[in-house]
Amino acid sequence: MSTPEPESGTPWWRDAVCYEVYPRSFADGNGDGVGDLPGVTARLDHLGRLGVDAVWITPFYPSPLADGGYDIADHTAVAPDLGTEADFDAFVARAHDLGLRVLIDLVPNHTSDAHPWFREALASAPGSAARSRYLFRPGRGANGELPPNDWQSAFGGPAWTRVPAPGGGPGEWYLHLHAPEQPDLDWRHPEVVADFERILRHWLDRGVDGFRVDVAHTLFKAPGLPDAGPGQHQDILRNHLMPYYDQEELHPLFRTWRRLLDTHPAPPGAVPPGQRVMVAEAAVFDPARLARYVSPGEMQQAFNFAFLECPWDGTEMRGVVERSVASMRAVGAPVTWVASSHDAIRPVTRYGGGALGLRRARAAALLMLALPGAAYLYQGEELGLPQAHVPDDRLRDPLWERSGHRERGRDGCRVPLPWEGTAAPYGFSTATADDCWFPQPGDWADLTVEAQEDDPASMLALYRSALRLRHAAPAPADAAPVTEGPADGSWLAFDRGPGLRCLTNFGPDPVPLAAGDEILLASTPLEGRAVPADTTVWLRRSS
Repeated sequence: MSTPEPESGTPWWRDAVCYEVYPRSFADGNGDGVGDLPGVTARLDHLGRLGVDAVWITPFYPSPLADGGYDIADHTAVAPDLGTEADFDAFVARAHDLGLRVLIDLVPNHTSDAHPWFREALASAPGSAARSRYLFRPGRGANGELPPNDWQSAFGGPAWTRVPAPGGGPGEWYLHLHAPEQPDLDWRHPEVVADFERILRHWLDRGVDGFRVDVAHTLFKAPGLPDAGPGQHQDILRNHLMPYYDQEELHPLFRTWRRLLDTHPAPPGAVPPGQRVMVAEAAVFDPARLARYVSPGEMQQAFNFAFLECPWDGTEMRGVVERSVASMRAVGAPVTWVASSHDAIRPVTRYGGGALGLRRARAAALLMLALPGAAYLYQGEELGLPQAHVPDDRLRDPLWERSGHRERGRDGCRVPLPWEGTAAPYGFSTATADDCWFPQPGDWADLTVEAQEDDPASMLALYRSALRLRHAAPAPADAAPVTEGPADGSWLAFDRGPGLRCLTNFGPDPVPLAAGDEILLASTPLEGRAVPADTTVWLRRSS
């Protein structure tokens, strides 16, 4: 396959660093113990000082919070506990004043069970127009007592829930690939298609610069809803083979959305048509199939979950980097690197915990930020926060209940940020620590923004320095780094461009540097002219 030429100029998103904000855990502006839009706006200067290019804010819409806000009751409103429409406008205006582009979540696969459409569906008869917007089906078995097929929810248990018939007694089943409170929409229904075009226009008119499309690979289900068979949600590399994932009808839909983004007028302060971005959250681990989501005329970015899931191993990391670059280069798209999110165990804990995990997280940060392409940071990543322990009685993630208390879920990475002070809630809120929506660990005083602000050895200082150097050494628009390193994977090196070389030592022995190379930044102190274990260094080569 020939490699398409990169788009003329260099669109801002090709090499951008975007910071993810989970608003209920970022900053509380009114003292009720829950983060909100005014709190986010008040703390945006932190992102400006950090040096990122954009901010992505996760759902702030009205929601019963069955799944952390991704169960949406109104896709064009602001949750009352998070603020008002005026508060959202103020957030966008302040972000634009700081030179930050604004991305928001589009959640098209499902609604909340509190959405007016679904309430109408429950009150309507089987076969009604109201039910046709969702995936209601009769059950199997003599009396319809079995689910329509064998599909399993990503949160555990069957992906089907039975509802009473309007006149009483057992009735139809509805599909929910996630929690029962998140009924899946039928994307072959014209009203669903039209409503999401309305939703896109609404937020474009309010000044957003792009959308992160939640579970973008799940919207269409295979016709006839055939059984998926054993092994569902157990082998992520086979996700694209499931009849509820990665269907062909996705791509014409995304091309329609792209045309809308490229032509809809922009209000003052927002990027112009043609510069808006869509990023796919698509858990598709086949590189060639993932690349289809960012082929010309579709989305511009797709989260690289293979990089996030990769263990701290030089051979595996090199393979992920090479496959990711090759697949995206084939369609003229940048790789979108991500090491942390509101759905993932924080890197410090994932890479071993304690001092070892922190050391590796620092090295991984420099490795990721040196790679050509876009990068996404998750709030608190720049502070080196570990995964927090949340007591059983405070857990909110549906994974906890749906797994029979076997999986604790994702709440440990959603604990409020520590801003200042020596005790919880560390400046997150003026409420007491006990009244905050998640408890914070008692040993985070050294991890606050305030504690790290003037410490040149802090994680915060490392991120600020890395982002400053990254901007000073932009990667060419068509960059495809050639990775170097021994067969045993003990170290990995590549050139970001002519002005920045990255070397990561995964092995136990120090790696010597060439005598003339200028050291720009290191994740941990070097041993003279040698890079110690679990360390990344940025260099400017002597020749």
